[in-house]
Formats: sequence, C-alpha cells, structure tokens
Amino acid sequence: MHELDTPTFRLAVAQFDQAAEAMELDHNLRERLKLPQRSLIVSVPVRMDDGRVEVYTGYRVQHDSSRGPSKGGIRYHPDVNLGEVAALAMWMTWKCALADLPYGGAKGGVAIAPKQLSRPELERLTRRYTAEIFPLIGPEKDVPAPDVGTDAQVMAWIMDTYSQQVGYSVPGVVTGKPLSIGGSLGREEATGRGVVYVTMEALRHLKLDIRNTTVVIQGFGNVGAHTARIMQESGARVIAVSDVNGGIHNSSGLDIPELLTRYKTRGQSLRDTKLGDWLSNDELLQLDCTVLVPAALSEVITERNAAKLRCRILAEGANGPTTLDADRILQDQGIFIIPDILANSGGVIVSYFEWVQDVQRFFWKATDIQERLQDILTSAFHRTLQFSVSKKTSMRMAALMSGIDKVAQAHLHRGLYP
Repeated sequence: MHELDTPTFRLAVAQFDQAAEAMELDHNLRERLKLPQRSLIVSVPVRMDDGRVEVYTGYRVQHDSSRGPSKGGIRYHPDVNLGEVAALAMWMTWKCALADLPYGGAKGGVAIAPKQLSRPELERLTRRYTAEIFPLIGPEKDVPAPDVGTDAQVMAWIMDTYSQQVGYSVPGVVTGKPLSIGGSLGREEATGRGVVYVTMEALRHLKLDIRNTTVVIQGFGNVGAHTARIMQESGARVIAVSDVNGGIHNSSGLDIPELLTRYKTRGQSLRDTKLGDWLSNDELLQLDCTVLVPAALSEVITERNAAKLRCRILAEGANGPTTLDADRILQDQGIFIIPDILANSGGVIVSYFEWVQDVQRFFWKATDIQERLQDILTSAFHRTLQFSVSKKTSMRMAALMSGIDKVAQAHLHRGLYP
C-alpha cells in the first residue's frame, strides 16, 4: 500500500515477514496481520494566538483488536506520517501480546513541532484532534497514552474532551494521566524502569556484575532520563547520555541526580551542564560500554555504524532503533540484543495497570506496581530467552514470534467474520 510505504513501515513488515517465515505462519493470516485493521487520517484546524487558522494532519491507526481494546501512544512530531504510525501500531500489537496483556496495538499522532506552539495553541490542537478521532477511542475500544512530544497534560486534555462529549468523567479513555484524575503511581518512570529490569536479567544471564557495568544512553527524554537514574541507583555507572543536539561523556560516571537537576529542572543544555566531555550522537553510539540504550527515535543503528558499536548488551528503549541489516551485523559481533518490544514494554504494562485501576475505581500502591511490573517483565524476558535458545534464533525473532503466535491464535479461534 503506497500510503503506508515509509522506511519505518517497511522495517516493521520486513521483521514480521522474517518471523512469519520462520514460524511457517498460515498465508491467509500473514496477509491479515501485515496491514492495520483501521486507519484514520484527520485534518486538525487550530486557531493560533494571532488569529490565523493553521490546519495540521493527524492520524490514529488500530493494527489489531483480536485480543482486546487497542492500545498505543500519541506523538506530536514534525515527521509523523501514516506509515510510521502504522508501523508503531504493529509493534504495539506484538509488544502487548509478548507481555500477555489483553490489548491489540494502536498508535496516533499529529505532524507538528509541539515546542513551536504556545500552551493555549497546544491545548486547542489536542482538543480538536481528540474530537476528530473521538469515534475510534474509548476504554473498551482504543486507549491512547503519551509518546514523543506528548505528556500527562496532553492526556488530561484528551480525557477532558472525551468526557465532555459523553457527558460524564471517563478516566479510562487514556493512560499516562496526572494522578489527580485517575493516573497511576509509577507510570511516568515505567518505560525506563522496565528497560532496567530486563537489562538486569540480561546481566545475570551473561554473568556480568552490575558494579562493573558501564551504561551509555542515547536520548535523555522520559525513557532515557529514568533509565539513567534507576541504572545508577542499581549500582551501574552511567558514563554518557545525549539528546538531539549531542551528548556528554565522563568515563568515571556522570552525576545523574545533578544532571537531572540542571537539565530537567533548570533547563540547561547538556553541553552547558559541563558535567562531561561533549561528543556527537554518532560518537556516543561507538563508546566502549557494557550496555548501550538507544532511547531516541527509530533507525539510528544502521548498516553504516553497526560494526562500530562496542557494547555487550543493546537494550532498545526506543521503537525500531535498529535496521534489519544492522541487526545481522550486531548478531555476528555477538552483541546481546534486548529487542524493543520487550525492552520498552514497561510503559504499556503500567498503562495496563492504570487502565485496570480506572475501570475498577480501585488504586494500588507504588510497591505493588513495581513488583507486578518486574514480575511480568522478568517472566517475558525468560520466556523469550528460552524460546531463543530452544529454536536457535535471535532474541528479536524469539520476541516477535512469541507475540505474533499469540495474536495468530486469537485470530484462528475467533475466525473470519462474516
């Protein structure tokens, strides 16, 4: 489908085809699972502060709902397009199935640079976008969450707009909300905490001591920042972090609490914090370290730079950070890959917890959430590892095959309507 034909969608389909071939998946099912179940493109007119009306393009794609409501983030980014959103929705389907959550995958977004909008403009954009995708979303249908360029405040506006439309408060329509309106403890840090939990299991599997572990993180947004903090609290040494402009490196270990204070609280740039030596994102990816965490955007590890990576473990905090060609090079180098649909699934797992709490109107303690998150992720890691060893395949293929198989079973049992 030419509308979906983007590099990210081609990568998602190529990964799926590879896994489906290895599984000998039924041809009819392959064709069904390759394309999204439902795609919506909307125009989002917004009155700007100066009185002009700008029209932006928004998307919501539901890849599969055979196992339950669809689930997935909403991103505000200039590069958002239908193919990217469809690819992310597909990955969400496999991610939810791998973690054994009763969800299918979805994704949404608006092609916009959110930092160029004032807060009132961002609110008007969000409310109009919500009104446009209103027929598709709901606690039993499709549950959005934060993603690149969106946060708890954006989720609050979506929840309020949806609630105004139906005439009563519906906290379960989104996850990642503020605590005051039905958000969950532990949601903000969930993806980063999940990256740490699976990395710790990988270190144990490879018999590597956490105290001698060095960590490099590309991307210092929500996922990267929490991963850095929790890795350091767990005893590892975080030696480099970066954002879109570049990064800082300190071989003795960065002072993460101080860095977070200066970068997140005071708004200093990474370079201005002067807590490490400045380096480019390309240089950062090539640092000698135990664990490399790409936690930015898709396809940053390619055929061009894969052979230069010098990590022992690659924990994919971002969605689709490694191309198929790069994947083969990394495997030949013996790098242990924790694939994105496993490594970054902490966010959707705690989103699931939030949704359950909203629906039941019964809220859990932070310790309950952390324990349940660790339990689900540890179990998913070892199931994937066991599958990888027994089938003599990579961790990525093992994760994809496990997730795809669960969705395939749901389709086979439900049949084809009519």
